[in-house]
Amino acid sequence: MISSENALIVIDMQQGLFRGPTSPHSAGAVLSNICLLIAKARQAQVPVFFARHTGPDDSPLSEQSPLTQLIPEMDVNVERDIVFIKKHPSCFRDTGLQLQLIQRGVKRVVIAGMKTEFCVDTTCRVASELGFRTVLISDAHTTMDNEFLSANEIIAHHNVTLAGPFVTLATADNLRFAPDD
Repeated sequence: MISSENALIVIDMQQGLFRGPTSPHSAGAVLSNICLLIAKARQAQVPVFFARHTGPDDSPLSEQSPLTQLIPEMDVNVERDIVFIKKHPSCFRDTGLQLQLIQRGVKRVVIAGMKTEFCVDTTCRVASELGFRTVLISDAHTTMDNEFLSANEIIAHHNVTLAGPFVTLATADNLRFAPDD
């Protein structure tokens, strides 16, 4: 088990969301930034957690469904990385994530993934509430347009709304995983 004061949490970067009927905003750039974060975490021996959102066994989002499988570009290695299932917007609800972070000595979580206004937002707020120093990577989370706002507006709104009370913002390029963070 890797111990570190830092952890990277990559949320719901799975086939059915990332490669679904509607492409996420800036999909290529976001994926590139997430892969950069994963490489930085591995280089610094920081644990990487991958959340998979699933639904009931008889649904299109069952745990076995191809739609809930993580996208291959992230090069997830189940012997090195921690992959966990979640059924709610919070990565912490009914998952054991908090206990795993505590067992590893994690004090700061770095968050990236999908979807900005649902699982990313909820996980940022809960992580902060649980006492973790929380960093949201402003250029490594994404979503799709909805009937009221463009994906770009949703992402910008959440970066501004979460910054300060809930998270510190960073970009994939300027994030450092260092012992003195």
